[in-house]
Amino acid sequence: FDREQRIEIEYPEMRKDLLPGIVRFVRPAPGMSFVLYSRLDETSVDAAIEAQVAYFSALGQPFEWKAYTHDTPADLPERLRARGFEVEDPEAVMILDLHAAPESLLGPLPDGVRRLERREELGEVKAVLAQVWGGNFDWVDRRLGGDMEIPGYLSVYTAEAEGQIGCVGWIYFHAHSQFASLWAGSTLPDLRRRGLYTAVLAARVQEAVRRGYRYLVIDPGPESKPIVARHGFSLLTEAYDCEWKQN
Repeated sequence: FDREQRIEIEYPEMRKDLLPGIVRFVRPAPGMSFVLYSRLDETSVDAAIEAQVAYFSALGQPFEWKAYTHDTPADLPERLRARGFEVEDPEAVMILDLHAAPESLLGPLPDGVRRLERREELGEVKAVLAQVWGGNFDWVDRRLGGDMEIPGYLSVYTAEAEGQIGCVGWIYFHAHSQFASLWAGSTLPDLRRRGLYTAVLAARVQEAVRRGYRYLVIDPGPESKPIVARHGFSLLTEAYDCEWKQN
Protein backbone atom coordinates (compact mmCIF):
# COMPACT_ATOMS: atom_id res chain seq x y z
CA PHE A 1 0.00 0.00 0.00
CA ASP A 2 2.70 2.52 0.94
CA ARG A 3 4.76 1.82 -2.15
CA GLU A 4 1.95 1.88 -4.70
CA GLN A 5 -0.48 4.36 -3.16
CA ARG A 6 1.83 6.82 -1.40
CA ILE A 7 5.26 6.72 -3.05
CA GLU A 8 4.96 5.58 -6.68
CA ILE A 9 1.47 7.00 -7.33
CA GLU A 10 1.09 9.89 -9.78
CA TYR A 11 -1.64 12.54 -9.98
CA PRO A 12 -1.99 14.09 -13.44
CA GLU A 13 -2.77 17.59 -12.18
CA MET A 14 0.00 17.66 -9.55
CA ARG A 15 3.78 17.79 -9.38
CA LYS A 16 5.44 15.12 -7.25
CA ASP A 17 8.54 16.02 -5.25
CA LEU A 18 10.66 13.16 -3.90
CA LEU A 19 12.50 14.52 -0.87
CA PRO A 20 14.55 12.80 1.85
CA GLY A 21 11.96 10.82 3.83
CA ILE A 22 9.01 12.66 2.23
CA VAL A 23 6.82 12.47 -0.87
CA ARG A 24 5.12 15.79 -1.56
CA PHE A 25 2.44 16.64 -4.13
CA VAL A 26 1.99 20.25 -5.20
CA ARG A 27 -1.18 21.45 -6.90
CA PRO A 28 -1.50 24.95 -8.38
CA ALA A 29 -3.47 27.39 -6.21
CA PRO A 30 -6.21 27.35 -5.09
CA GLY A 31 -6.08 23.54 -5.00
CA MET A 32 -4.85 21.76 -1.88
CA SER A 33 -1.33 20.31 -1.90
CA PHE A 34 -0.20 17.59 0.49
CA VAL A 35 2.54 15.48 1.97
CA LEU A 36 1.32 11.96 1.25
CA TYR A 37 4.21 9.88 2.60
CA SER A 38 6.82 10.40 5.27
CA ARG A 39 9.33 8.09 6.92
CA LEU A 40 11.26 10.12 9.46
CA ASP A 41 12.96 9.60 12.81
CA GLU A 42 13.53 11.54 16.01
CA THR A 43 16.55 13.32 14.56
CA SER A 44 14.91 14.45 11.30
CA VAL A 45 11.21 14.92 11.93
CA ASP A 46 11.14 18.45 13.38
CA ALA A 47 13.41 19.86 10.69
CA ALA A 48 11.30 18.16 8.02
CA ILE A 49 8.12 19.70 9.41
CA GLU A 50 9.74 23.15 9.47
CA ALA A 51 10.96 22.71 5.90
CA GLN A 52 7.45 21.95 4.63
CA VAL A 53 5.89 24.82 6.54
CA ALA A 54 8.52 27.16 5.12
CA TYR A 55 8.05 25.89 1.58
CA PHE A 56 4.28 26.33 1.48
CA SER A 57 4.39 29.56 3.46
CA ALA A 58 6.63 30.98 0.73
CA LEU A 59 4.01 29.95 -1.82
CA GLY A 60 1.24 31.47 0.31
CA GLN A 61 -0.67 28.18 0.20
CA PRO A 62 -2.15 25.88 2.83
CA PHE A 63 -1.30 22.19 2.66
CA GLU A 64 -2.20 18.92 4.28
CA TRP A 65 0.07 16.30 5.83
CA LYS A 66 -1.40 12.81 5.68
CA ALA A 67 -0.05 10.96 8.72
CA TYR A 68 -0.74 7.24 9.08
CA THR A 69 -0.64 5.33 12.34
CA HIS A 70 2.13 3.09 11.00
CA ASP A 71 4.32 6.06 10.02
CA THR A 72 7.40 7.04 12.00
CA PRO A 73 7.92 8.59 14.39
CA ALA A 74 4.80 7.32 16.15
CA ASP A 75 4.07 10.76 17.62
CA LEU A 76 4.05 12.53 14.23
CA PRO A 77 0.42 13.76 14.57
CA GLU A 78 1.21 15.21 18.00
CA ARG A 79 4.30 16.97 16.63
CA LEU A 80 2.26 18.42 13.78
CA ARG A 81 -0.42 19.62 16.19
CA ALA A 82 2.21 21.26 18.38
CA ARG A 83 3.52 23.12 15.30
CA GLY A 84 0.08 24.57 14.61
CA PHE A 85 -1.49 22.05 12.28
CA GLU A 86 -5.19 21.32 12.64
CA VAL A 87 -5.27 17.56 13.24
CA GLU A 88 -8.53 15.74 12.65
CA ASP A 89 -9.54 12.53 14.40
CA PRO A 90 -8.05 9.43 12.76
CA GLU A 91 -10.10 7.85 10.00
CA ALA A 92 -10.08 4.23 8.94
CA VAL A 93 -8.35 3.10 5.77
CA MET A 94 -10.08 -0.08 4.64
CA ILE A 95 -9.25 -2.54 1.90
CA LEU A 96 -11.05 -5.21 -0.11
CA ASP A 97 -9.20 -8.06 -1.82
CA LEU A 98 -11.13 -8.37 -5.06
CA HIS A 99 -10.11 -12.01 -5.36
CA ALA A 100 -12.39 -12.55 -2.36
CA ALA A 101 -15.11 -10.04 -3.24
CA PRO A 102 -18.48 -11.15 -1.80
CA GLU A 103 -21.37 -12.19 -4.01
CA SER A 104 -23.37 -9.29 -2.54
CA LEU A 105 -21.27 -6.94 -4.70
CA LEU A 106 -21.02 -9.05 -7.84
CA GLY A 107 -24.65 -9.61 -8.80
CA PRO A 108 -26.80 -7.70 -11.30
CA LEU A 109 -27.02 -3.99 -10.58
CA PRO A 110 -30.43 -2.48 -9.84
CA ASP A 111 -32.11 -0.17 -12.32
CA GLY A 112 -31.06 3.44 -12.02
CA VAL A 113 -27.32 2.91 -11.62
CA ARG A 114 -25.42 4.87 -14.26
CA ARG A 115 -21.84 5.65 -15.16
CA LEU A 116 -21.44 9.25 -16.26
CA GLU A 117 -19.89 9.77 -19.67
CA ARG A 118 -19.46 13.54 -19.96
CA ARG A 119 -18.17 16.24 -17.64
CA GLU A 120 -21.34 18.23 -18.35
CA GLU A 121 -23.21 15.66 -16.25
CA LEU A 122 -21.25 16.53 -13.11
CA GLY A 123 -23.89 19.07 -12.11
CA GLU A 124 -25.87 16.10 -10.79
CA VAL A 125 -22.92 15.09 -8.63
CA LYS A 126 -22.44 18.62 -7.28
CA ALA A 127 -26.13 18.86 -6.37
CA VAL A 128 -26.01 15.69 -4.26
CA LEU A 129 -22.73 16.63 -2.56
CA ALA A 130 -24.02 20.10 -1.70
CA GLN A 131 -27.19 18.68 -0.15
CA VAL A 132 -25.30 16.05 1.84
CA TRP A 133 -22.33 18.11 3.02
CA GLY A 134 -23.17 21.76 2.38
CA GLY A 135 -20.62 24.17 0.99
CA ASN A 136 -19.28 24.90 -2.48
CA PHE A 137 -18.37 22.06 -4.81
CA ASP A 138 -17.26 24.02 -7.88
CA TRP A 139 -13.96 22.11 -7.68
CA VAL A 140 -15.86 19.07 -8.98
CA ASP A 141 -16.15 20.64 -12.45
CA ARG A 142 -12.45 21.44 -12.58
CA ARG A 143 -10.90 18.38 -10.99
CA LEU A 144 -13.29 15.54 -11.77
CA GLY A 145 -14.12 17.04 -15.14
CA GLY A 146 -10.48 17.08 -16.14
CA ASP A 147 -9.86 13.60 -14.76
CA MET A 148 -12.84 12.19 -16.70
CA GLU A 149 -11.10 13.22 -19.91
CA ILE A 150 -8.06 11.05 -19.14
CA PRO A 151 -8.83 7.64 -20.69
CA GLY A 152 -9.41 4.93 -18.11
CA TYR A 153 -8.53 7.05 -15.09
CA LEU A 154 -11.82 7.97 -13.41
CA SER A 155 -15.34 6.54 -13.38
CA VAL A 156 -18.21 8.45 -11.76
CA TYR A 157 -21.42 6.62 -10.87
CA THR A 158 -24.88 7.72 -9.78
CA ALA A 159 -27.92 5.83 -8.51
CA GLU A 160 -31.53 6.97 -8.76
CA ALA A 161 -34.58 6.56 -6.55
CA GLU A 162 -37.99 8.17 -6.93
CA GLY A 163 -36.90 9.76 -10.17
CA GLN A 164 -33.92 11.66 -8.77
CA ILE A 165 -30.20 11.12 -8.30
CA GLY A 166 -29.87 9.91 -4.73
CA CYS A 167 -26.27 8.70 -4.44
CA VAL A 168 -22.97 9.50 -6.13
CA GLY A 169 -19.52 7.97 -5.93
CA TRP A 170 -16.39 7.64 -8.02
CA ILE A 171 -13.38 5.41 -8.44
CA TYR A 172 -9.84 6.15 -9.59
CA PHE A 173 -7.87 3.52 -11.47
CA HIS A 174 -4.21 4.12 -10.78
CA ALA A 175 -1.68 3.21 -13.45
CA HIS A 176 0.94 0.55 -12.69
CA SER A 177 -0.84 -0.34 -9.45
CA GLN A 178 -2.85 -3.20 -7.99
CA PHE A 179 -5.03 -0.63 -6.20
CA ALA A 180 -8.06 1.36 -7.26
CA SER A 181 -9.45 3.94 -4.83
CA LEU A 182 -13.05 4.72 -3.89
CA TRP A 183 -14.30 8.21 -3.13
CA ALA A 184 -17.52 9.93 -2.03
CA GLY A 185 -20.36 7.40 -1.82
CA SER A 186 -22.69 10.21 -0.68
CA THR A 187 -26.43 9.60 -0.35
CA LEU A 188 -29.23 12.11 0.14
CA PRO A 189 -30.61 11.79 3.69
CA ASP A 190 -34.20 11.22 2.52
CA LEU A 191 -33.13 8.35 0.25
CA ARG A 192 -30.92 6.39 2.61
CA ARG A 193 -31.51 2.76 3.59
CA ARG A 194 -32.74 1.93 0.10
CA GLY A 195 -29.61 0.24 -1.15
CA LEU A 196 -28.32 3.16 -3.24
CA TYR A 197 -24.93 3.29 -1.54
CA THR A 198 -24.46 -0.46 -1.97
CA ALA A 199 -25.49 -0.22 -5.62
CA VAL A 200 -22.90 2.47 -6.36
CA LEU A 201 -20.33 0.47 -4.40
CA ALA A 202 -21.12 -2.68 -6.38
CA ALA A 203 -20.88 -0.86 -9.70
CA ARG A 204 -17.36 0.30 -8.86
CA VAL A 205 -16.32 -3.10 -7.51
CA GLN A 206 -17.49 -4.80 -10.69
CA GLU A 207 -15.62 -2.38 -12.95
CA ALA A 208 -12.43 -2.90 -10.93
CA VAL A 209 -12.83 -6.67 -11.22
CA ARG A 210 -13.38 -6.43 -14.98
CA ARG A 211 -10.25 -4.33 -15.33
CA GLY A 212 -8.06 -6.74 -13.40
CA TYR A 213 -7.35 -4.75 -10.24
CA ARG A 214 -6.53 -6.69 -7.08
CA TYR A 215 -7.48 -4.30 -4.28
CA LEU A 216 -9.91 -1.51 -3.52
CA VAL A 217 -9.04 1.04 -0.86
CA ILE A 218 -11.41 3.48 0.82
CA ASP A 219 -11.35 6.00 3.67
CA PRO A 220 -14.98 5.59 4.76
CA GLY A 221 -16.89 8.07 6.87
CA PRO A 222 -18.71 6.97 10.02
CA GLU A 223 -21.92 6.09 8.16
CA SER A 224 -20.14 4.27 5.33
CA LYS A 225 -17.73 2.27 7.49
CA PRO A 226 -20.23 -0.35 8.73
CA ILE A 227 -21.64 -0.78 5.21
CA VAL A 228 -18.30 -1.51 3.57
CA ALA A 229 -17.35 -3.74 6.52
CA ARG A 230 -20.45 -5.84 5.90
CA HIS A 231 -19.30 -6.26 2.31
CA GLY A 232 -15.86 -7.60 3.12
CA PHE A 233 -13.67 -4.52 3.57
CA SER A 234 -11.21 -4.83 6.46
CA LEU A 235 -9.13 -2.30 8.37
CA LEU A 236 -5.67 -1.75 6.91
CA THR A 237 -4.48 1.27 8.92
CA GLU A 238 -5.70 4.67 10.12
CA ALA A 239 -4.84 8.13 8.86
CA TYR A 240 -4.82 11.64 10.30
CA ASP A 241 -5.55 14.64 8.08
CA CYS A 242 -3.29 17.39 9.39
CA GLU A 243 -3.85 20.80 7.76
CA TRP A 244 -1.55 23.78 7.83
CA LYS A 245 -3.33 27.06 7.19
CA GLN A 246 -1.66 30.34 6.36
CA ASN A 247 -1.96 32.98 9.08
